[in-house]
Amino acid sequence: MNYDGDIIRPPSEANSIIIQVTVGCSHNKCTFCGAYKDGTKKFRIRNDREIRENILLAAKYGSRQKRIFLADGDALILSQKRLIRIFSLLREHLPQARRIALYGNGKAIRSKSLAELTELKQLGLHRIYMGMESGDNQTLQDIRKGESADSLIRAAHLARDADIFLSVTVLLGVAGRTNSLLHARKTGEIVSKMMPRQIAALCLMPLANTPLGIQYNSGEFQLPDATGMLLELKELIKSINCKQVQFNANHASNYLPISGILTRDRDRLLNKIDQALLGTQPLVPDYYRAL
Repeated sequence: MNYDGDIIRPPSEANSIIIQVTVGCSHNKCTFCGAYKDGTKKFRIRNDREIRENILLAAKYGSRQKRIFLADGDALILSQKRLIRIFSLLREHLPQARRIALYGNGKAIRSKSLAELTELKQLGLHRIYMGMESGDNQTLQDIRKGESADSLIRAAHLARDADIFLSVTVLLGVAGRTNSLLHARKTGEIVSKMMPRQIAALCLMPLANTPLGIQYNSGEFQLPDATGMLLELKELIKSINCKQVQFNANHASNYLPISGILTRDRDRLLNKIDQALLGTQPLVPDYYRAL
């Protein structure tokens, strides 16, 4: 496959056909994200020829794969006309792959009308991955997310009304030690109003090539330790009031891999966190944790 630079994808899309339709991220201002901060991957939309060539290559070698992921960081930002053209090519050349997923930030989702999102759903868009990070407005401002709690809720409701599976990512530790529990509580409250189908909690691992990583290395930003991350995770789960939402905190960055359905499995998950806090449940060693 002809890719421009490294490809970032959700862990759950490991077995998907990956078609790169954009390069980089249209926002690329988040202080914690180092995916596109090296200056070699400025945001651009790949041209029709590049996209078509990759689709034809995928059709030749991936005829048995059932899922497609459109990379890079914000494929949904494309115009509706371009997306329909891409989706139509996918249906023509990869008819067996009926589930298409992509990253879409809040701005990209809100740039579409309900009718447009519904049209994409009918053409195969099954899942949108959205980085929420936090539900606390001060934290969102500090990390330059370009979103507010209210704007995240509006985006989530648009996806939900179009019957598109919305998976949101929250970032433990991103508010630092001082605002750790406030960040967790507000995130739980806001994600409950968003009503996504899936919530994925990751732990912040500061990167040297990011503004937040520079603050961390200078001592300006203090990251919660393992205990602090567990307490933040506990507060988050206690604050979520959703029915039948898949909750995952089993990413490679997490100290304690857990997953379940909220609110059904809340007590089980909280009990496991309590056992970890007491030292009777082992944590993932730092040398095994990764992004």
